[in-house]
Amino acid sequence: MSPSSAPPELAEAAASPSAAPDPDTADWSARPEAGGARAATALVRIARRCGRRATRLLLWPATLYFAFRRAPERRASRAYLTRVYGRPARMREVMRHMHTFAAMTLDRIFLLDERFKRFAIQLHGIEHLVHALDQRRGVLLLGSHHGSFDALRVLSLQRPDVQLRVLLDVGHNPAMTTLLHELNPTLAGSVIDAGQDGTAILFAIKEGLDAQALVTLLADRPRPGETTVPAMLLGEPAAFPAAPWLIASACGVPVVLCFGLYGGGNRYDLHFELYADRVDIPRRERKAALATLVRRYAARLEHHIRLAPYNWFNFYDFWQSERVRAAGGAGAGAGAERPER
Repeated sequence: MSPSSAPPELAEAAASPSAAPDPDTADWSARPEAGGARAATALVRIARRCGRRATRLLLWPATLYFAFRRAPERRASRAYLTRVYGRPARMREVMRHMHTFAAMTLDRIFLLDERFKRFAIQLHGIEHLVHALDQRRGVLLLGSHHGSFDALRVLSLQRPDVQLRVLLDVGHNPAMTTLLHELNPTLAGSVIDAGQDGTAILFAIKEGLDAQALVTLLADRPRPGETTVPAMLLGEPAAFPAAPWLIASACGVPVVLCFGLYGGGNRYDLHFELYADRVDIPRRERKAALATLVRRYAARLEHHIRLAPYNWFNFYDFWQSERVRAAGGAGAGAGAERPER
């Protein structure tokens, strides 16, 4: 497929990621990655030498660092937990939230290294993913910054024939990029760099789907300057990216949602939900269609948030309430269905 023959949906989605960042709204992208690539390399060496149980002793120092040295993340955690519980969050809850993040960051090493025997991973709704894969059109697997997407690697035990293509912003995630190259060079080679030109991203996604691959991307966090759609989440409108749904419509492949929830210790629950065998966005009804698609996704995200509230890893003002209202989010959200509980 050449750029001149690309479907309109694909062209529109390509335009969004390449938009110039707005420093006033790019809160999450402006925050530096904690530790960086050097810290990631050191953690890999410690984990491999000492094992998971001993290395988990480092989780509390990491938790204390985030709780007392990273004020924006601390405030974001407290604000988020206050939304979840409908009351002011306690400091011990903020600490638990950050400890969960630290625990899953450590587990990422062992999951990427395919040391699955260390974990008790329960699969829920796997039949939905199998149904989508068996259509042999490729599958768009949508996740979020809630829970662990790395637990998805356990699928390699059941379906070693399935290719996995991962959309990742290499430039903004140097630590993750380091982990991939250190632990799983094969998976690192399958990464689609989300930091490249929007058109290049989309044609790489289309190429993967044409090869019947499982293409994974996160659908909750918009990039700076990207076209967004408001939807209610935890009682207030938030901005979600439009691009995943435009891509799904243009590519005409099954869409499956995935939530990898950490249950403490070595326990993970990997939930799959068939979102649609095919997403259709009529051009004349694009705004309404996108609103419906995003509202459904936000409802499922909230459902899983309430199942495992400490698995939320958007440590910034995800709602950006004033900006969403200024963009018309309040009006769109007011008529939205109440998310599932």
